[in-house]
Amino acid sequence: MASKRVASGALADDISLASDVTLARRAAAEAVGTALLLAAVVGSGIMAERLAAGNMALALLANTLSTGGALVALILAFAPISGAHFNPVVTLADAWQRGLGWRDVPAYIAAQVAGAVCGVAIANLMFGLPPWFASHHARAGAAQLLGEFVATFGLLAVIWGCVRSRTTATPFAVAAYIIAAYWFTSSTSFANPAVTIARSLSDTFAGIRPVDVAPFIAAQLAGGLAATALFAWLYPRARAAHVEL
Repeated sequence: MASKRVASGALADDISLASDVTLARRAAAEAVGTALLLAAVVGSGIMAERLAAGNMALALLANTLSTGGALVALILAFAPISGAHFNPVVTLADAWQRGLGWRDVPAYIAAQVAGAVCGVAIANLMFGLPPWFASHHARAGAAQLLGEFVATFGLLAVIWGCVRSRTTATPFAVAAYIIAAYWFTSSTSFANPAVTIARSLSDTFAGIRPVDVAPFIAAQLAGGLAATALFAWLYPRARAAHVEL
Protein backbone atom coordinates (compact mmCIF):
# COMPACT_ATOMS: atom_id res chain seq x y z
CA MET A 1 0.00 0.00 0.00
CA ALA A 2 1.33 3.41 -0.92
CA SER A 3 1.94 5.67 2.03
CA LYS A 4 1.36 9.37 2.06
CA ARG A 5 3.47 11.90 3.89
CA VAL A 6 3.78 15.58 4.26
CA ALA A 7 6.52 16.83 2.05
CA SER A 8 8.16 19.64 3.79
CA GLY A 9 11.19 21.83 3.27
CA ALA A 10 10.73 21.25 -0.22
CA LEU A 11 7.92 18.92 -0.40
CA ALA A 12 4.44 18.10 -1.31
CA ASP A 13 1.71 16.91 0.99
CA ASP A 14 0.01 14.72 -1.58
CA ILE A 15 3.04 12.88 -2.97
CA SER A 16 2.39 9.18 -2.72
CA LEU A 17 5.51 7.12 -2.15
CA ALA A 18 5.63 3.66 -3.66
CA SER A 19 6.04 0.80 -1.23
CA ASP A 20 9.45 -0.05 -2.69
CA VAL A 21 10.89 3.33 -1.65
CA THR A 22 12.74 1.98 1.34
CA LEU A 23 14.28 4.06 4.10
CA ALA A 24 17.70 3.39 2.58
CA ARG A 25 16.58 4.83 -0.76
CA ARG A 26 14.96 7.82 0.90
CA ALA A 27 18.07 8.50 2.99
CA ALA A 28 20.23 8.24 -0.14
CA ALA A 29 17.98 10.78 -1.87
CA GLU A 30 18.32 13.14 1.10
CA ALA A 31 22.10 12.75 1.09
CA VAL A 32 22.54 13.33 -2.64
CA GLY A 33 20.06 16.19 -2.75
CA THR A 34 21.65 17.95 0.22
CA ALA A 35 25.13 17.43 -1.25
CA LEU A 36 24.09 19.04 -4.53
CA LEU A 37 22.43 21.90 -2.66
CA LEU A 38 25.63 22.62 -0.70
CA ALA A 39 27.73 22.33 -3.84
CA ALA A 40 25.50 25.02 -5.35
CA VAL A 41 25.57 27.27 -2.27
CA VAL A 42 29.31 27.10 -1.65
CA GLY A 43 30.42 26.73 -5.27
CA SER A 44 28.42 29.73 -6.42
CA GLY A 45 29.75 31.70 -3.47
CA ILE A 46 33.33 30.95 -4.48
CA MET A 47 32.68 31.74 -8.15
CA ALA A 48 30.80 34.92 -7.28
CA GLU A 49 33.55 36.17 -4.98
CA ARG A 50 36.18 35.56 -7.66
CA LEU A 51 34.24 37.30 -10.42
CA ALA A 52 32.68 40.19 -8.50
CA ALA A 53 35.94 42.11 -8.08
CA GLY A 54 35.17 42.99 -4.48
CA ASN A 55 31.54 43.98 -5.08
CA MET A 56 29.89 42.13 -2.21
CA ALA A 57 26.35 42.99 -3.29
CA LEU A 58 26.96 41.50 -6.72
CA ALA A 59 28.55 38.41 -5.18
CA LEU A 60 25.57 37.92 -2.87
CA LEU A 61 23.15 38.35 -5.77
CA ALA A 62 24.94 35.66 -7.78
CA ASN A 63 25.05 33.35 -4.75
CA THR A 64 21.35 33.94 -4.12
CA LEU A 65 20.17 33.22 -7.65
CA SER A 66 22.25 30.06 -7.92
CA THR A 67 20.95 28.77 -4.60
CA GLY A 68 17.33 29.49 -5.49
CA GLY A 69 17.59 27.88 -8.91
CA ALA A 70 19.25 24.77 -7.52
CA LEU A 71 16.68 24.51 -4.75
CA VAL A 72 13.72 24.42 -7.16
CA ALA A 73 15.38 21.81 -9.37
CA LEU A 74 16.45 19.57 -6.48
CA ILE A 75 13.06 19.70 -4.78
CA LEU A 76 11.31 18.72 -8.00
CA ALA A 77 13.78 15.89 -8.58
CA PHE A 78 13.84 14.34 -5.11
CA ALA A 79 10.46 15.15 -3.54
CA PRO A 80 8.74 12.04 -4.97
CA ILE A 81 11.39 9.86 -3.31
CA SER A 82 12.08 11.33 0.12
CA GLY A 83 10.04 14.51 0.39
CA ALA A 84 13.16 16.54 -0.38
CA HIS A 85 13.60 17.87 3.13
CA PHE A 86 17.38 18.54 2.86
CA ASN A 87 17.04 20.14 6.31
CA PRO A 88 16.92 18.64 9.82
CA VAL A 89 14.47 21.31 11.00
CA VAL A 90 12.05 20.33 8.25
CA THR A 91 12.46 16.65 9.11
CA LEU A 92 11.82 17.24 12.81
CA ALA A 93 8.80 19.42 12.06
CA ASP A 94 7.40 16.80 9.66
CA ALA A 95 7.79 14.06 12.27
CA TRP A 96 6.16 16.24 14.92
CA GLN A 97 3.15 16.67 12.64
CA ARG A 98 3.11 12.91 11.96
CA GLY A 99 4.09 13.21 8.32
CA LEU A 100 7.24 11.16 8.91
CA GLY A 101 7.77 8.34 11.37
CA TRP A 102 10.06 9.23 14.27
CA ARG A 103 12.01 6.03 13.65
CA ASP A 104 13.06 7.45 10.26
CA VAL A 105 14.28 10.78 11.64
CA PRO A 106 17.85 9.71 12.62
CA ALA A 107 18.50 8.28 9.15
CA TYR A 108 17.18 11.42 7.47
CA ILE A 109 19.23 13.79 9.61
CA ALA A 110 22.41 11.70 9.34
CA ALA A 111 22.01 11.62 5.56
CA GLN A 112 21.43 15.37 5.39
CA VAL A 113 24.50 16.22 7.46
CA ALA A 114 26.72 13.72 5.64
CA GLY A 115 25.47 14.95 2.28
CA ALA A 116 26.04 18.58 3.23
CA VAL A 117 29.61 17.90 4.35
CA CYS A 118 30.33 16.01 1.13
CA GLY A 119 28.75 18.79 -0.93
CA VAL A 120 31.06 21.37 0.61
CA ALA A 121 34.07 19.17 -0.14
CA ILE A 122 32.97 18.86 -3.77
CA ALA A 123 32.55 22.63 -4.10
CA ASN A 124 35.92 23.37 -2.51
CA LEU A 125 37.71 20.79 -4.65
CA MET A 126 36.11 22.08 -7.86
CA PHE A 127 37.80 25.42 -7.22
CA GLY A 128 41.19 24.03 -6.26
CA LEU A 129 40.77 24.39 -2.51
CA PRO A 130 41.22 21.84 0.29
CA PRO A 131 38.11 19.68 0.72
CA TRP A 132 37.49 21.04 4.21
CA PHE A 133 39.06 23.98 6.03
CA ALA A 134 37.58 25.95 8.92
CA SER A 135 35.86 29.20 8.10
CA HIS A 136 36.89 32.48 9.70
CA HIS A 137 33.74 34.30 8.60
CA ALA A 138 32.24 35.72 11.81
CA ARG A 139 28.46 35.52 12.09
CA ALA A 140 27.72 36.28 15.72
CA GLY A 141 25.51 38.45 17.89
CA ALA A 142 21.84 38.86 18.72
CA ALA A 143 21.00 40.50 15.40
CA GLN A 144 22.36 37.55 13.42
CA LEU A 145 20.52 35.06 15.63
CA LEU A 146 17.28 36.96 15.22
CA GLY A 147 17.90 36.84 11.48
CA GLU A 148 18.21 33.04 11.63
CA PHE A 149 15.06 32.73 13.72
CA VAL A 150 13.12 34.84 11.22
CA ALA A 151 14.61 33.02 8.24
CA THR A 152 13.69 29.58 9.57
CA PHE A 153 10.30 30.66 10.89
CA GLY A 154 9.44 32.04 7.46
CA LEU A 155 10.72 28.96 5.66
CA LEU A 156 8.57 26.60 7.73
CA ALA A 157 5.59 28.94 7.45
CA VAL A 158 5.87 28.89 3.66
CA ILE A 159 6.18 25.10 3.65
CA TRP A 160 3.23 24.45 5.96
CA GLY A 161 1.04 27.00 4.23
CA CYS A 162 1.76 25.69 0.74
CA VAL A 163 1.51 21.95 1.42
CA ARG A 164 -2.00 22.50 2.76
CA SER A 165 -3.34 24.52 -0.14
CA ARG A 166 -0.96 24.83 -3.11
CA THR A 167 1.11 21.68 -3.11
CA THR A 168 2.50 22.01 -6.62
CA ALA A 169 3.71 25.53 -5.90
CA THR A 170 5.73 24.48 -2.84
CA PRO A 171 9.15 24.09 -4.56
CA PHE A 172 8.85 27.51 -6.17
CA ALA A 173 7.53 29.18 -3.02
CA VAL A 174 10.34 27.72 -0.91
CA ALA A 175 13.01 28.87 -3.37
CA ALA A 176 11.41 32.31 -3.67
CA TYR A 177 11.41 32.73 0.10
CA ILE A 178 15.05 31.66 0.43
CA ILE A 179 16.06 34.08 -2.34
CA ALA A 180 14.26 36.90 -0.54
CA ALA A 181 15.58 35.92 2.89
CA TYR A 182 19.17 36.04 1.64
CA TRP A 183 18.58 39.78 1.34
CA PHE A 184 16.18 40.76 4.11
CA THR A 185 17.78 38.82 7.00
CA SER A 186 20.98 39.92 8.70
CA SER A 187 22.33 36.36 8.64
CA THR A 188 21.68 35.82 4.89
CA SER A 189 19.30 32.98 5.77
CA PHE A 190 21.08 29.72 6.47
CA ALA A 191 17.81 28.34 7.96
CA ASN A 192 19.20 24.80 8.01
CA PRO A 193 21.42 23.06 10.62
CA ALA A 194 23.03 20.71 8.07
CA VAL A 195 23.89 23.66 5.84
CA THR A 196 25.26 25.56 8.83
CA ILE A 197 27.54 22.72 9.91
CA ALA A 198 28.82 22.19 6.38
CA ARG A 199 29.44 25.86 5.67
CA SER A 200 31.74 26.04 8.70
CA LEU A 201 34.09 23.78 6.70
CA SER A 202 34.74 26.27 3.89
CA ASP A 203 36.65 29.49 4.55
CA THR A 204 34.99 31.21 1.60
CA PHE A 205 32.22 33.69 0.87
CA ALA A 206 29.49 31.39 2.20
CA GLY A 207 31.34 30.27 5.33
CA ILE A 208 30.61 30.59 9.04
CA ARG A 209 33.04 30.21 11.94
CA PRO A 210 32.68 26.88 13.77
CA VAL A 211 32.18 28.78 17.04
CA ASP A 212 29.06 30.44 15.59
CA VAL A 213 27.43 27.19 14.45
CA ALA A 214 25.71 26.11 17.69
CA PRO A 215 23.91 29.44 18.32
CA PHE A 216 22.75 29.50 14.69
CA ILE A 217 21.33 25.99 15.00
CA ALA A 218 19.56 26.89 18.24
CA ALA A 219 17.92 29.89 16.55
CA GLN A 220 16.92 27.74 13.58
CA LEU A 221 15.32 25.09 15.78
CA ALA A 222 13.42 27.77 17.69
CA GLY A 223 12.17 29.37 14.48
CA GLY A 224 11.07 26.06 13.01
CA LEU A 225 9.32 25.05 16.24
CA ALA A 226 7.47 28.36 16.44
CA ALA A 227 6.25 28.22 12.84
CA THR A 228 5.15 24.60 13.12
CA ALA A 229 3.26 25.29 16.34
CA LEU A 230 1.58 28.30 14.75
CA PHE A 231 0.37 26.36 11.72
CA ALA A 232 -0.78 23.44 13.85
CA TRP A 233 -3.02 25.98 15.58
CA LEU A 234 -4.08 27.71 12.35
CA TYR A 235 -5.02 24.34 10.80
CA PRO A 236 -6.38 22.36 13.78
CA ARG A 237 -7.72 19.51 11.64
CA ALA A 238 -4.64 19.16 9.41
CA ARG A 239 -2.96 16.56 11.65
CA ALA A 240 -5.76 14.07 10.97
CA ALA A 241 -4.89 14.08 7.27
CA HIS A 242 -1.36 12.84 7.87
CA VAL A 243 -0.49 9.16 7.81
CA GLU A 244 2.37 8.15 10.08
CA LEU A 245 4.86 5.84 8.40
